[in-house]
Amino acid sequence: MAVKQTAGRETLGKFAPKFAQLNDDVLFGEVWSREDKLSLRDRSLVTVVSLMAQGLVDSSFQFHLISAKKNGITRTEIAEILTHAAFYAGWPKAWAAFRMAKEIWPEECSEADAKSAHAASMLFPIGQPNEAFAQYFIGQSYLAPISAEQVGIFNVTFEPGCRNNWHIHHAKSGGGQILICVSGRGYYQEWGKKAQELFPGDVVNIPAGVKHWHGATPYSWFSHLAVEVPAEEGSNEWLEPVDDDAYRSVLC
Repeated sequence: MAVKQTAGRETLGKFAPKFAQLNDDVLFGEVWSREDKLSLRDRSLVTVVSLMAQGLVDSSFQFHLISAKKNGITRTEIAEILTHAAFYAGWPKAWAAFRMAKEIWPEECSEADAKSAHAASMLFPIGQPNEAFAQYFIGQSYLAPISAEQVGIFNVTFEPGCRNNWHIHHAKSGGGQILICVSGRGYYQEWGKKAQELFPGDVVNIPAGVKHWHGATPYSWFSHLAVEVPAEEGSNEWLEPVDDDAYRSVLC
């Protein structure tokens, strides 16, 4: 089955349309889809080693490591692959690759253990399953009210891969939202812009009227404080989900 990719058009469609077309339709749509010649697992292995050999441990390397995991390469195998390649590609390059691989293939533990470890990493509680807004999320989220007086502050926690729908904070005046990242790694994206990766200590100011979404990376729990900016006639409009194709394109 052809591998569907849209990252090229979304990122470079206007600037370099031919490059975007070759990336999406030829590289991924044709070459990656020749599974009768070479499996997706083996293509991931070749790609990871090729990028590591060039020292390209950036977001594209992260994307291909995640793809390698999805395509069946285990934690033990990726460790052996990078160790073997280190003798040919270079020891410093292997060190850089291992740092990223450890995040994508974490220590084996149960989901409950991972949740507990994340809870222990921050001062604020995870709270309860966010059932009231579950229809606006892909994956499980949790909500813990921190302050209900003066300014509303909530700790929102996302399991790996969880994200909320595109949405807009409306207001006649004032309004919007502030995100204060407290633990794990996540993403924030505004409509028409490239997504940004979020780390503990990062702060995102979201003005009223801006279409956006936020959530966890595929391999990490993520928590942020959501601060409600006082508004006149404030409201929240929930829009379409961030589907798997759009979410994967963030990793490219």
